Amino acid sequence: MHEPQTQLPTTTTGRLAWNKGKLTGAKLPLRPKHIWSIRSKLERRTRDLAMFNLAIDSKLRGCDVVALKVEGIAPNGYSIDRATIRQKKTGQPVRFELSEQTRQAVDDYLRAASKKPGQFLFTGRDSRRGMRTRQYARLVSKWVAGIGLDPHLFGTHSLRRTKATLIYRRTGNLRAVQLLLGHRKIESTVRYLGIDVDDALAIAEQVDV
Repeated sequence: MHEPQTQLPTTTTGRLAWNKGKLTGAKLPLRPKHIWSIRSKLERRTRDLAMFNLAIDSKLRGCDVVALKVEGIAPNGYSIDRATIRQKKTGQPVRFELSEQTRQAVDDYLRAASKKPGQFLFTGRDSRRGMRTRQYARLVSKWVAGIGLDPHLFGTHSLRRTKATLIYRRTGNLRAVQLLLGHRKIESTVRYLGIDVDDALAIAEQVDV
């Protein structure tokens, strides 16, 4: 169940909103086959592959992905198994795991880009500052379009929702997903995943008591 899509108005400063004229609303999560297709496309682009894998594993919002520092993921020069990042939106810390292939992709990127602690993990044209959320959103659109998906239906939140949705579908454990997403209220997790009665019944049918 997705929220209705709307168009955002101009900002109060008179400047056009960056997404004016674009469809907004809940973005679809990627399916496993989509993930593997994108990874295959990004195989020779070390930064993009590291960013994509890390975004999937971390389940972070786009603003938190681009704000990552090297020491938060690889404090000793190599990526760690689990990381803790304080979210910008809520100010609350959230922990996440890095899969083996994500650690490998990040380590390859760190070596190729000669990244050091104190630096932003992902940078744009200005290497002294982190990549802008807008640039990250454009990259995501390019990645999904590259495998034939409609970029209007997917976005940076698709990457945040993907693993959380898969975990919920396989376990039905809302509390676990709430913790992984860093939500304060379980109701927020329910809305975020778009859970409805049919979803709940389908999971209940798989449990014998």
